[in-house]
Amino acid sequence: MRLSNAQDSEDVGRRLAALVRPGDVITLSGPLGAGKTSIARGLLAALGLAGEAPSPTFAIVQPYEPPETRMPVMHVDLYRLDDPAEIDELGLDEARRDGLLLVEWAERAPGRWPDALALVLDFAPDGGRCLTATVPAAWKGRWPLT
Repeated sequence: MRLSNAQDSEDVGRRLAALVRPGDVITLSGPLGAGKTSIARGLLAALGLAGEAPSPTFAIVQPYEPPETRMPVMHVDLYRLDDPAEIDELGLDEARRDGLLLVEWAERAPGRWPDALALVLDFAPDGGRCLTATVPAAWKGRWPLT
């Protein structure tokens, strides 16, 4: 999928919000500045979050609960983790049972969520972005975005 600007990335997030279910995992991978947080912000806004979602880079985990969002969401940024074993301490697997797990910098935990909708962003030569999705079985009836 071709994304021309940050607004296109946020729109992808908004469209995803209409499709997510409790228990889903969406991973976002790609280089710094590729649009991972823009997709997350669009998704969170469409789930009801008022105002702009902060990047969880420093907090690592930013939780959202109803009524702030229509379902619980754990927005995670793995950029600052040095060891994938640190993920176990975050309690993400328990949190995803009732809500959505949204993980930025998922490439820092390869193979951790094999059932995730895995979105990879990269820079296009013209300055836009290219979005590639790996779609698990649980998403087959919900993907592609329309």
